[in-house]
Amino acid sequence: MFIDEKYINDLLESVKKITKNEIDQILDKAAEFKGLTHKEVAALLMTDNKEHIKRIFQIAGKIKEHIYGNRIVMFAPLYVSDYCVNRCRYCGYNHDNEFPRRRLTMEEIRAEVAILEKMGHKRLALEAGEDPVNCSIDYILDCMQTIYDMKLENGEIRRVNVNIAATTVGNYRKLKEIGIGTYILFQETYHKPTYEYMHMSGPKKNYEYHLTAFDRAMEAGIDDVGGGVLFGLYDPYFEVLGLMLHNEHLEEKYGVGFHTISVPRICGAEGADLSMYKHIVDDETFKKIVAIIRLAVPFTGMILSTRESIDMRKELIKIGISQISAGSTVEVGGYTAREHNKSQFQVTDNRSAARIIDWLVDDELIPSFCTACYRKGRTGDRFMSLAKSGNIKNVCVPNGLMTLYEYMLDYGDKEFKAKVEKIIQREIPKIQDEKVRQLVMDNIEKLKKGERDLYI
Repeated sequence: MFIDEKYINDLLESVKKITKNEIDQILDKAAEFKGLTHKEVAALLMTDNKEHIKRIFQIAGKIKEHIYGNRIVMFAPLYVSDYCVNRCRYCGYNHDNEFPRRRLTMEEIRAEVAILEKMGHKRLALEAGEDPVNCSIDYILDCMQTIYDMKLENGEIRRVNVNIAATTVGNYRKLKEIGIGTYILFQETYHKPTYEYMHMSGPKKNYEYHLTAFDRAMEAGIDDVGGGVLFGLYDPYFEVLGLMLHNEHLEEKYGVGFHTISVPRICGAEGADLSMYKHIVDDETFKKIVAIIRLAVPFTGMILSTRESIDMRKELIKIGISQISAGSTVEVGGYTAREHNKSQFQVTDNRSAARIIDWLVDDELIPSFCTACYRKGRTGDRFMSLAKSGNIKNVCVPNGLMTLYEYMLDYGDKEFKAKVEKIIQREIPKIQDEKVRQLVMDNIEKLKKGERDLYI
């Protein structure tokens, strides 16, 4: 198995006496966008030298700016079913928790999607508990088709990412055929004893089957996969190295690693007692972890959910995060209800999507609703080759500007429109390729005349 507990523990022990000069050399290498070895990641994780940590943040910010520019990809989760057969200690969907379970009908999904489209969202993450009877793969496929078919005025969902339980190659093929964006699955913890303790019963208790889900997905032709752990279940430094080993395994076997890495922290949930967790990650450690992941895998997208506060989101965007959710609810039917119900976990950033987007614009960032790469075939190793060449920003920033302008026309008020016009005037001259620069200007004129969904 590619996750070796002894190897990870030995790595963390071996770097305890690493010298200041060696850390400086590691950081010099990271600053050149060369990524990091396992030992180099371990060394940065273990350092508590304030100057080193300061430099880690500086380099992470430099990498973020160089590769991603000042754009932030926007998405929203859509929870369609809270039925679950698993008994996971940290999760509100735990099978033992007693509350009225539900799954959305196709009519209810259309109502939820209509609200999300009115917010301006173009990219969703479809979420569901694991229950082969009440939430079968056919139900998930029906949900996806309903979402893609739903159009409201100028609103449409152009990419559906899917976060559902580990399944078979055959089922992953079905997801591929219907048009899945990224398949997302969190290992939760790479530490097998902790994993088996946290997952008391149910299909998810099988560590190896869960761990090899991405192998089956890639065998089925899904080449964009997104990993993650739930920080707080076990030693966070062990978990970061687990992510690195998993990413390396996929790169070696399939030619491409994680398209994205998500970094959720354990937080309150119905039926979950936070006092039982000995590895809660404080804010400073969390920021350090995010920055080191950005150094280690500079070309991998990083996702942050509404679990985090406004201030934390702002800081993490500067040092590595490239995707955030906005206007989110984590309740089944929550967009329609917007009232208290049993949810999988607690949301900290409760602002509307419009307020979050406005906040990003005020911070001189480009909220991007782009889904071009998926539809242009820039996925898997094709996306990574473009990213590693340094050219991805030359595609993503122009597309981000055009989707922001489209959003502004359809959903912005007078004040917001003025802000976006200033961004356009500021950012277009920065596009180095003259043909691309002219194309963006031409497309903006087309958007003004009513055309939509323009991208390169």
